[in-house]
Amino acid sequence: MGLKSVLCAQIEVKANKDVFHDVFTHKPHHISTMCPLHIQGCELIDGVFGTVGSKLFWTYNLEGKKKISKQIIEGIDEGKKVITFKEFEGDLVDKYDSWKATLHIEQKGEIDLVCWTMEYERPNENAPELINLLDFIIGMTKAIDDHHVKRN
Repeated sequence: MGLKSVLCAQIEVKANKDVFHDVFTHKPHHISTMCPLHIQGCELIDGVFGTVGSKLFWTYNLEGKKKISKQIIEGIDEGKKVITFKEFEGDLVDKYDSWKATLHIEQKGEIDLVCWTMEYERPNENAPELINLLDFIIGMTKAIDDHHVKRN
């Protein structure tokens, strides 16, 4: 049995908060044009964009190294603006026993927050916490925000 870990981040955004849910749910293949330094591609390998059970193939650059991730969309809640991805093949599950990320949108007063929660299982104490991946996700979120703010 591995060691369960959870990392969370809340990022204040200037763009319309609905943009993030829409992009990650219905248009993930557009993300590489919004933050090309982070994401190089997203392809649909099974299903339909925006539906539970769909499978995505991501290519990304983490700390100067090309990485891949095949993920299934485990859940979508349009009303609460929540989407959950689970990696079933790729660089993360090659080294970790499991990995899941949930994106949800919160509003605190006038502030819109993009919130990410990563849940994963380290195989042993020698496997590092995924702080570098959380930093990557924060940077990607800020790049997507900047892309939409500049466009509008």
